[in-house]
Formats: sequence, C-alpha cells, structure tokens
Amino acid sequence: MARNFELLFDSLGHFGRYQAWVYFASVFQSISCGIHYLASVFLAVTPKFICSVPGNVSSVLICNSSTSRIEDAWALWTSAQHYILVQLENGDVWELNQCSRSKREDTSNFTYEYSGNKTDVPCTDGFIYDQTKWQSTIVTEWDLVCQREWLAKLTQPTFMLGVLFGAVIFGDIADRMGRRPIMWFTSTGQFIFGIAVAFTFDYTSFVIVRFLLAMVSSGYLVVVFVYVTEYIGIKARTWASMHVHAFFALGIMVVALVGYLAPTWWVYQICLSVTTLPFVLCCWMLPETPFWLLTEGRYEEAQKVINVMARWNKVSTPCKISELCPVQDDLVSSRTGDNDISPVKKHNILDLFHNWHIARRTITVWLIWFTGSLGYYVFSLSSVNLGGNEYLNLFLIGAVELPAYVLACIGMDKLGRRNTLIPFLISSAVICALVMVIPQDYSVLVIAANMAGKFAIGVAFGLIYLYTAELYPTVARTLAVGSGSMMCRVGSVVAPFCVYLSSVWIFMPQLIVGVMAFLSGVLTLMLPETLGKPLTNTWAELNEHMKKDSGSEKYLPASQDGAAQDKIEMLNQEAHGTDG
Repeated sequence: MARNFELLFDSLGHFGRYQAWVYFASVFQSISCGIHYLASVFLAVTPKFICSVPGNVSSVLICNSSTSRIEDAWALWTSAQHYILVQLENGDVWELNQCSRSKREDTSNFTYEYSGNKTDVPCTDGFIYDQTKWQSTIVTEWDLVCQREWLAKLTQPTFMLGVLFGAVIFGDIADRMGRRPIMWFTSTGQFIFGIAVAFTFDYTSFVIVRFLLAMVSSGYLVVVFVYVTEYIGIKARTWASMHVHAFFALGIMVVALVGYLAPTWWVYQICLSVTTLPFVLCCWMLPETPFWLLTEGRYEEAQKVINVMARWNKVSTPCKISELCPVQDDLVSSRTGDNDISPVKKHNILDLFHNWHIARRTITVWLIWFTGSLGYYVFSLSSVNLGGNEYLNLFLIGAVELPAYVLACIGMDKLGRRNTLIPFLISSAVICALVMVIPQDYSVLVIAANMAGKFAIGVAFGLIYLYTAELYPTVARTLAVGSGSMMCRVGSVVAPFCVYLSSVWIFMPQLIVGVMAFLSGVLTLMLPETLGKPLTNTWAELNEHMKKDSGSEKYLPASQDGAAQDKIEMLNQEAHGTDG
C-alpha cells in the first residue's frame, strides 16, 4: 500500500487542542480577506452630485421648493432629470445638473421655468457632492464622475484581476516553498498594502496598491484552505474547512459596520486594515504542515511538529514517521544515491491536464469554481437594488452565508461532497428560472427568490474549496486550489458585465447563471466522491485510488516516466511487500 499520512490523525486526534490553536489562529486572517474583497463597496460609492459654480450660492430652487444652501437641497432632488437652479451672490443664475450646467442670460426673474437664452458651460469648476452619508470617497476625492465614471467602475474589476494573479502565483509557490512562508508574506502584505491604500495620492497609485493588496489577499485565502485541510483529520475536516468561509463572511459584515461608523474613505480603509495586525504579530508562531514536510522528505522537521502536536493533545506515545512512511529509508537513500532520481518533483499547472481523465476532472472543477463565483456576485449585485439601508443590506449579504455553510457541512458529512454539490447547483438553476417567471410586482417574492439563489450558490461556492483539495494529491493540491480560485476570480470579473446585460433583457443575468449552474451540476456527476477517503500525497497514490474506483489503467503524469517512474513503481512494490 502507498504511504498514508492520514494515519497520524488516528494517533494524535483529528481536531485536538493543537489543531484548534492552529486553525483559529490561521483562519482569523480570513476576516481580513473578506474585508478587502468587499471594501470597494463603500470606497468607490458615488453620492449625488452636480456641477459646481464659480462663486458663492445665495439661493437654491428645485421645482417649487427653495432653500438657501445646496447642502439642504439634496433631499429635494430626487431625479437627475430635474436640474438644480442656483443664484450666486453676484446675481448670476445657473442651471446645474450632474454633468452639465447652463448660465441664464436673463437674471431678472429667479424662477424654475425659463424660456430665455442660456449658455452651456463645461464643468471646469469641479463638482459638488452630497455628504449626507459619505464625507468622502475615492469618487469625490478624484472626481470620478461623468467622463471619468468608468475609472470608478474599473476599481473592483482591477482588484479582482489582482486576486486572479495572486491565486495562481502564490498557490504555485506554496507547493514549492511550503505553506507557512507564504502565509507570513501574504498576511504582512495585507497589512502594509492595506494601510498604504489610505495614503495614495492619486487614482493611479490607488489602483496599483490595491492590485498588490488583492494579490496577497488572494494568496493567503488560497493557502489557508490547504493549510487547515492538511492539519485537520477527516472527521473534522468538513466543518473546519467550510467555516473558513464563515470568517470571510464575518469580514463582509465588518465592512458594513466600519462603513457606517467611518464615512471618510481613508479613515475607513485604515480601520479595516488594522484588523490584520493581531495575526501579523503572531503568524511567525505557526508551523509548517507535516503533510508538506513529509512529501518533501524533510522527516526530522516533520517528526518535531508531530511531537509538539502530541504534547499539546496529551498523547503519551506520538506517532513515528516510520509508521506513516514505511519506505522512508528507501526515499532517503534515493536522495543520496549517485544514479537514482528522487521521486519528489516540482509540479506546474500542466500536470493538471496530463491525461484525459485528469483533464476532465480539472475542467469540471474549474467550471464549478467559475459558476459559483459568477452566481455569487450576480445575486449579490442584484440584492443591492432591493432598497433600504445600504449598510444593513451588506450586513445581511454576509449573514445569509452563515446558515448556508452550516447546511453545507451537514450535507457533506451525511450525503458526501458530490451528492451535496449537485442538488445545490441544480436548485440554483431552478431558482434562476423562477426569478424569470415571478411578476416584478411581487417584490417580496422576487427578494425571497434572490436570497434563496444566493443561499444555494453560496453552498456550492463554499463546498468546492474542500472538494478540490481532496480531489488532488499533496504535490499539486495548492496549485489545484489556486488555479480553481483563478477561475473563480474570472467569474467575479465577468459578473459585473453580466449584470450590465440586464439593459439588453432584464433577466439575462439570471439566464446565464442558470444555464451555467445546470451544466456544472450535470458534469459534477462524473467526479468521484471523496467523503471519508484519505488525502493522497503523490500522483502514484492518486493513480491507485483511480484504479480502485474504475479499474482502468494508470493515469500518472507523462513527466513521471523513465527512471523516476521505475523508482516509484519499485517503492510501491516494496510497500505492498511490507504490508504482506
């Protein structure tokens, strides 16, 4: 039998005191990831605005209502189709709108209706913004309105582009260098770049620093899922990995709270970034995972970590490396031999497509990641149009995820990963169809369907992290999760443009999400169930599992042929001989 590192959890406990400390210390930083992902909701908000005027205002008139200050006129101005009429102290009369202004030639009568001559003047004096809810945002700071409005809309897509790059880059590096150093680097980067965003001096520097912040935030989120998966046994892995999402959802709720308390964008950004500090101060205490150390052949370091786990979990006789890896001596000698080739190999994304069976698995997993993200953000962006208090709406958007993850955990433990994923993907497609047939006059039903859709897609979105980690061996696990997260971010970048298609047909976003969710649910039928099965560490072990499941030929990467392939086969044969 191949090496089974999962046996250490039978000896040390699946979720003992040591794993609990490691888990809560590492997932705390996921709150910060949720914060930075959704921070732009209030960073780039566009309040009511009109063109400014060259002088002091003495009177303001909107339709039949008058006031002496523009600040008091915002509540009266309910439609951009109506202009705001102002009279300056020098007697000039101006008609002000969002992106245009006109100066009246006849100033004798200060009345709203006017049929005389007037001169259109560009908005060269800046803009006046409604500061009732937000004292300042990046929109008001750099006048990202009218011809520059597209820059404000580009804020979230550029952040998600950084998330995409970070998921792939740091996922690959974590497989090569280890989980711990990447968690150190990315968490420190979140604090530094998060604070730096508040002190950017123009839009360009803001986008660049936010791009870097997105990369490290995504990198941490990808690695922490693999980190906790490799530290927690099968019996507790479902709940532990799924509730990393719960901490992310808490970050969304923190955004709503801080947004309500800090209406100035740079103060808001600093307050959000400070949440990272506690983890930065203690992240150096987190150890490397025994799984990664054993896979890399660093047995002495792995044994030290196992011994510490045993002391914390009050296990008198800690598990020995020789019990986990009966071919340890052969592996060590293979590293020192003159002609032997070490079976430890650095993998790249091409290994996820090394044959048709693995390629089909990867394509299906990527489609689920894309669909989950697309549906998640389409439902979320639609929910902000429900009306009411913006802060409460965002808080509820985060809160609705918590029961979804609890239900997902129960389903995964009772029914399995695949058997839970399929019905929720299909149900989200059905809900999209229901949204399309519910009359728009029934607003309560529309809102309920929208929230139900987000609930269903949230279950699938949360489940896929753990499912992906269990579908691939240790040598490529972080790379698989990272590449899946890349597809997830592609979906999040596409989602806003999908919502814009509602101008073509009001139900176009729901149609797209529904079709993708149904297709993903059908293709998921071809994936194997991973509930209760041990994690594999190498492509050779994955090969054994695939042979047992389907009785097919070997599916090892083409790169593991020749001498390296012979070495792996020899080790497997010796392991079989040892097992008797």
